Amino acid sequence: MDKSNLLIIVTVISLFISFFLAFFLLTVKNRNRLSNSLFAFYLILIAIDVSEPIFSLIIDRPSNLGMLRSTFAFLQIPVFYLYVMSVCYSDFRLKSKHLLHLLPFLVINIILIPNFYSVDLISKFDFIKNRQSMIEFQFIHIFIHIQLTAYIIAVLLILRRTKTLYLENFAGTNVHSYHWLFQFTVVITILYSVALIKNIFKFSDYPEISEWIKIFGLVLQMFIVCWYLYKALNNPDLFRNINSKLKLVSDIISEQKTTEESFINEQEHNEDLLKLKKYMSDEKPFLDPSITIQNISENINIPVRELSVLINHQLGQHFYDFVNTYRIEYAMEILKNPAKTKVTVLEILYEVGFNSKSSFNTAFKKHTGNTPTSYRKTLQNKTL
Repeated sequence: MDKSNLLIIVTVISLFISFFLAFFLLTVKNRNRLSNSLFAFYLILIAIDVSEPIFSLIIDRPSNLGMLRSTFAFLQIPVFYLYVMSVCYSDFRLKSKHLLHLLPFLVINIILIPNFYSVDLISKFDFIKNRQSMIEFQFIHIFIHIQLTAYIIAVLLILRRTKTLYLENFAGTNVHSYHWLFQFTVVITILYSVALIKNIFKFSDYPEISEWIKIFGLVLQMFIVCWYLYKALNNPDLFRNINSKLKLVSDIISEQKTTEESFINEQEHNEDLLKLKKYMSDEKPFLDPSITIQNISENINIPVRELSVLINHQLGQHFYDFVNTYRIEYAMEILKNPAKTKVTVLEILYEVGFNSKSSFNTAFKKHTGNTPTSYRKTLQNKTL
C-alpha cells in the first residue's frame, strides 16, 4: 500500500471519529451544553482541516471552496481558547466581543481576494504552482504560527489563574482535572508543532516527508481526541465552580497596598484565626467534600475577602491545602484508633471528606511523608 492510499484511509477514519464525537457532544443532554458545543465545533474544524486528501479527490483543481476550506485552520485555536474559557469559568457566555476572534480568518481571506478568489482558473493554477514565492502564502504561514503561539500562551495563563483560584477558594478534588487539561494543551501544542514541521517539508525539496508526517499527525490526533473526551466525559463537573469575577489573593493584596487600605491589625487577626480554628475543630466542615471558602465565611461571619487573605496570605496556605490538613489529621486519628483497624483506607478517605483515592494519597503523603497504608502498617508494627 503506497502512502497516498494510506493517507486516504487514515483521513477517512479520522473524519469518522471527529464527526461521530462532534455529533455525540451536540446531542448529549447535560448542563455543560456550551462547552460541549464549542468542543464539537473544534472537532468539526479539525475534520475540515484534515479532509484535504478526500476533498482533492472530489475537486482536483484549485478552487475558491478549497482555499476557503484551508483557511478554516485559523478558527481552530480561537475556538479551543473559547472552549477552555467555558470550562474554566461557570459564568462564561458567548458575547458579541468574541466575534473579534474571527479577525485572523477574515483578514487572511481578504488578502487572498486579489490574486486567488477573484481570478480565473489558470491564474489560480499559477498561484498554487508558485506558492513558495507568493507573499500571501508567506504571510499566511507566519501569521498562523504567531496566532498559535499567542493563543497557547493565553490558554496556559488562564489555566494557571483558574487553578490558583480553585486552590484559594475550594477544597474538592476537581483541581486534578486542571492537570490533564494542561497536559491536553501541551499535547495539542506538540501536535501543531508537528504540523509546522510538516509544512516546512511541504515547501522544501522533500515534500514526500511531509506526507508521512501528515499521516503520523492524523493518527496521533485521533488518539489525543479520544483520550481527552474519555477524560472529559468521566468528569462531567469539570471546573464548573470558578467564577471569572473571583480575584486572586495576590491581586487583593496589591489593591490594598495601592489604595492604602489598612491590613487587619494584629489583635483582629488573632481573633479571626482563633475563631476559624475553633470552627474547624468543633464543627468539622472539612468533612463536606464540596466545602468552599464562601461556606466557612458565612458560618463564622468573616467576609470572604478577609478570610481569603487570612488563609492564603497570612497563614501562607492555599485554602485547598488548609482544609486537606484537617482532613489528613482526622484520618490519622482514625488510623490510630485500635477500634477501627478493620476500616479500610477507602472508607476512611470518604469519611474525612475526600472523594478520590489519588487525591487522598497525595495529600496524606505530602502531610506525613507516607501513604495511608504504610502509615497504618508502621503504627501496627509499633504496637507489636
